[in-house]
Amino acid sequence: MTVTAVKVQFNRHFKEINQSQKRYRVLKGSAGSGKSVNIAQDFIIKLSDERYKGANLLCVRKVNETNRNSTYAELTGAINKIYGARAEEFWEIRQSPLTLRSRVTGNEVIFRGVNDARDREKLKSITFAHGKLTWIWIEEATELQESDVDILDDRLRGELDNPNLYYQITFTFNPVSATHWIKRKYFDIVNPDILTHHSTYLQNRFIDKAYHRRMMLRKEQDPEGYEVYGLGNWGEIGGVILKNYKVMEFDTSFHMFDSKHYAQDFGFNHANAILEVGVKDGDFYVCDEIYVHEKDTSEIIEIANRRGLDKYLTMYCDSAEPDRIQMWNNAGYRAVAVEKEPGSVQAQIDYLKQRMIYIHPNCVNTIKEIQQWSWKKDKKTGLYLDEPVTVFDDAMAALRYSTEPLRKPELNWSSERPRGW
Repeated sequence: MTVTAVKVQFNRHFKEINQSQKRYRVLKGSAGSGKSVNIAQDFIIKLSDERYKGANLLCVRKVNETNRNSTYAELTGAINKIYGARAEEFWEIRQSPLTLRSRVTGNEVIFRGVNDARDREKLKSITFAHGKLTWIWIEEATELQESDVDILDDRLRGELDNPNLYYQITFTFNPVSATHWIKRKYFDIVNPDILTHHSTYLQNRFIDKAYHRRMMLRKEQDPEGYEVYGLGNWGEIGGVILKNYKVMEFDTSFHMFDSKHYAQDFGFNHANAILEVGVKDGDFYVCDEIYVHEKDTSEIIEIANRRGLDKYLTMYCDSAEPDRIQMWNNAGYRAVAVEKEPGSVQAQIDYLKQRMIYIHPNCVNTIKEIQQWSWKKDKKTGLYLDEPVTVFDDAMAALRYSTEPLRKPELNWSSERPRGW
């Protein structure tokens, strides 16, 4: 099969990274810098190239299930971008288990996690129909322990039949903590096998203007978070609000919970977030999310209809938008306003802190927000205030609204009243 020439657009500052054959490519950067998109395109182009026949890629996240909405999504997106309507002619794309295979070279991509001893043991038995494991991509690398990476590094060994091939581990991440082992191991030394790289959303020529505006708002309201997620600098996100959460797969069926409901925070320039929340034994389970920018209410209702949101369940919404709530009601949904009495934000947060919060890996935006949702810091004293940062908190606002039927038992629960409450 002959691959036709395809023009792919890259950000120029990744050129050295894409050409490097050093054993370690370590990319730290801000949110929206384009590093993951670049790496995905780089791998798809190389894996499709006859010169690299016999190369195979392992994509790693701490929790394997989160690969589906990160590395797998980026790589399939790159395939569709490069090949368009002819994508399936050149790539075999499987969802169960997650696998990609080039029909041109036979090179494969597989996906794994390193969350426990069983996951780590599975890494020792990885084999491919053709060639060897040559490349590893670790996305959100700060999630991993140094020992996890050492296990992966040990897998890249042995003679390679193809002289064009080489062993390489690629790391992509936001540099949350200046004390992280990645900084010590790869950035604080000079080594011929290591290429480090720094990028920000300001260098991404494909980023939209609305994203720039959101980042400017964050710079103003959350300068500590902006240093890390806006400028990609080493830092420390202090004053994180919620630590009582766990990302894990679970059955999202209605019968698994004592109750279920939706919660929505309205937005346009910032995100409009809808969470599907189950309650079991008092704990919260974030089952699914809709998270969109620059969509009007009618468009979001259309998305909800396509996604099959259950119109029987109550949807707790921001009371500041009564017209929007009415539009949802007109569309057949049971949308109700959440009252914003004095101290309600703190009360909702306190309620969440007393429960365990389980988040399905599909809810990628909820996961990103909860990891960085923090208290405001007083610029004069440097002390944290009892007031959350109000940027990049749209899913968190919806999560707060989801507490209302539980913390206020006097509300009309209708049929979704949980057992034992």
